Amino acid sequence: MYVLCCHISVMSVLFSGSIKADTGPKEQAVLHDIVKQISPDNIEKDITKLVSFGTRHTLSETKSETRGIGAARRWIKAEFERISRACNDCLEVYFQAKTISGEKRIPDATEVVSVIAVLKGKTDPSRYVVMSGDIDSRVTDVMDFTSDSPGANDNASGVAGVLEAARVLSQYSFHGSIVFAALAGEEQGLFGGKIMAEQAQKDGWRIKAVLNNDMIGNISGINGVINNTTARIFAEGTRQNETEKQARKRRFTGGEVDSPTRNLARYIDRMADDYIPNLDTMMIYRLDRFGRGGHHRPFNDLGYPAVRIMETNENYNRQHQDLRTEDGIKYGDTLDGVDFDYAAKLTALNAVSLAGMAWAPNPPVNVAIQGAVKPSTTLSWNAPKANEKTIIKGYKIYWRLTDQSQWQYSRYVGNVTQYTLENIVIDNYFFGVASVSHDGFESPIVFPGDAGSFGQ
Repeated sequence: MYVLCCHISVMSVLFSGSIKADTGPKEQAVLHDIVKQISPDNIEKDITKLVSFGTRHTLSETKSETRGIGAARRWIKAEFERISRACNDCLEVYFQAKTISGEKRIPDATEVVSVIAVLKGKTDPSRYVVMSGDIDSRVTDVMDFTSDSPGANDNASGVAGVLEAARVLSQYSFHGSIVFAALAGEEQGLFGGKIMAEQAQKDGWRIKAVLNNDMIGNISGINGVINNTTARIFAEGTRQNETEKQARKRRFTGGEVDSPTRNLARYIDRMADDYIPNLDTMMIYRLDRFGRGGHHRPFNDLGYPAVRIMETNENYNRQHQDLRTEDGIKYGDTLDGVDFDYAAKLTALNAVSLAGMAWAPNPPVNVAIQGAVKPSTTLSWNAPKANEKTIIKGYKIYWRLTDQSQWQYSRYVGNVTQYTLENIVIDNYFFGVASVSHDGFESPIVFPGDAGSFGQ
């Protein structure tokens, strides 16, 4: 028996209409179209091809055309180039490499080579959102670079998702730039992510989001749960590069759960609700799984908003395992452990999130808040830069009760740089501001102060 119950909020009564329920961003038909174009067949084909290289271990063969990490990365680059040719060379495709040595898992000099494809924005090309997956694979012994290591789910699924998102999104033109990254060296120490993050910082990339996809194809968990309707978004709280002065201020103004990474997670969670059928995302307030890591972390280390998107129920018998059968249990990360429809669903979530942010204006800059010992709350932010003035329609203020994970209320306030919410007390809520385009695309929501800033 199912019991339906209704909950009637008393908020509108208490505040005499000053608060109205948040209806969220305007629904966009083009994002539904993007979801429909994501192909499970393409993802299956790409995962199968990546598995065919035998092993993609960082220290494996680089000269062969059919086996090892060298063959795999050359194939990925060729795929990006093929996608680019189909969109009149709209992608900038290149290898990003650095020689690593003297590390515990890379003792001898080894070139760590990632594959990057950039779809440049038309009006704000220095603003970037990134989707990444990891090329390399491994077996039980992290230093074993010769044994077969299919890495079908971990993480051919993530790379296949990146390739498919590139195929679909390259058909469109965006205000901001979108980066599709197949990163190397993850299993040996997150080296591909470190190399890319450091180079992005050096080159002045204004990164607003990194969506790291690491294992997006398994629906059958070690816990016995089979579920293709949920996914996890891991998002750390306080910014890693926060200064002591910023930490002291945050103690009195809040922001522990409103870092740009957390508000990026809320943005993706909202996209799942609005555009991805039968998918509910869990926002997990942690950098990664307990005591573990992923390629979003090097970006977090430098202060960039970055999350990990992945399956909900992991199967550890298929992760980092030698191929074998023991006591009737099959071990190893093989193709039969991947649900291609589910991988397509998570790829679609990435695609609409990237598109929504790239079509939206830059998140508001220098958001500030006032209202101590006052009956009302005032928020302010910088005026848009010259290249954004034709994009921005205005701004939207969001707020929520402090024990709520998702934004509850909102008000569109027009193309202004300051607005006062009358009779809404600053002490009782968390607040944020989003930029809104003329066609209704919204940026991620920015919490006031350094704790929530997405940068310039």
